[in-house]
Amino acid sequence: MTDSKKYGFTTTILHGDRQNPIEHGSLHKPIHTSVAFGYKDARELAMVFQGKQPGYRYGRQGNPTVSALEDKINKMEDGYATLCFATGMAAIAAVVQALLRDGDHVVSSAFLFGNTNSLWQTVSMQGVGVSLVDATDVANVEAALTAATRIVFVETIANPRTQVADLARIGQLCRDRGILYIVDNTMTSPYLFQPKAVGASLVVNALTKSIGGHGNALGGSLTDTGLYDWTRFPNIFDTYKRFAPVQWGTAQIRAKALRDFGASLGPEAAHHLAVGSETMALRLERECANALALARMLEADDRVAAVHYPGLTSHPQHAIATDLFDAYGGLFSFELKDGIDCFDYLNRLKLGVPASNLGDTRTLVIPVAHTIFYEMGPERRAGMGIAESLIRVSVGIEDTADLLKDFSQALDS
Repeated sequence: MTDSKKYGFTTTILHGDRQNPIEHGSLHKPIHTSVAFGYKDARELAMVFQGKQPGYRYGRQGNPTVSALEDKINKMEDGYATLCFATGMAAIAAVVQALLRDGDHVVSSAFLFGNTNSLWQTVSMQGVGVSLVDATDVANVEAALTAATRIVFVETIANPRTQVADLARIGQLCRDRGILYIVDNTMTSPYLFQPKAVGASLVVNALTKSIGGHGNALGGSLTDTGLYDWTRFPNIFDTYKRFAPVQWGTAQIRAKALRDFGASLGPEAAHHLAVGSETMALRLERECANALALARMLEADDRVAAVHYPGLTSHPQHAIATDLFDAYGGLFSFELKDGIDCFDYLNRLKLGVPASNLGDTRTLVIPVAHTIFYEMGPERRAGMGIAESLIRVSVGIEDTADLLKDFSQALDS
């Protein structure tokens, strides 16, 4: 039996399943494929449905394999409760589906993952106001707040230009105003940073990325840190107020986003993600070291116009990142000087794989403006600082010398 307050990060993840008895002495929580759960006593089934007794109702709302993963994520983020979803985007959409209403207002960082930006565009056409601001300065967030603001949403490190939000001061602002503060921790991961430390109310993780880490399963999570006073949130249904106030948020999200909206994580994916998480710390240490070495090499090359990585002293938010994060993450982006075609450069790489995922064991590269941010259009890309030659690099666990040689030879050619 382990104690998350007693043991280190990796030890806690490795032995977390064994805090409760596992069938047949298995070291991993087994994959429970059943979508229905039977009870010998019909009254017991009713008690579970009414929330008066713990248990499983139907696979859409919970599953023992998924619960085991939720427990791991919750320990990583030092949370009160965690819910898992089919994807990281499903976790963000769960907030919209479960907590926002017509006439509400959201303030979000303008420096966003492309699909999150697209989601806010959709939301803005459905009766919810959305203000996109430069969240590297809390003053911009404060200026955008209105009486209808329900949520402030930021990413720890923006994808792909790596701007770092003014996380601590935004957290204080949200505490003072009673606003739900949501931090997407995907780019840092719970190993490098716990958003609870800056007052986050809900923490998003795209489990597909660094937590799962092997590019073999989709998943997402929302962690309630227990810091937010849900009695201050106006959109809680009376149905969920029968619970203690600290439970209101997750009770409503589980019902509205999992039961009603059906964005559920399957047990097979949950198992892959749980097993992958066991090596997260080991992978991230190598990925962060590789990323810093590559970023420094490219910054020193006169054929490279710019390198965007919080680990570089030239980065505008280097001091904030150094203060908050244990390392600077495994993702950076860079721009080639005029006359060097980004497609030709990418095609000369032997190890960097053109692909759109992040946090994989392999180094993945992608021409941002022509792929994942293409739909956004040139004007919006320019506003986000995304140059036409920008290449995003998700650094893997390859040997450092091999990566340096590969990225250098592609320039030499």
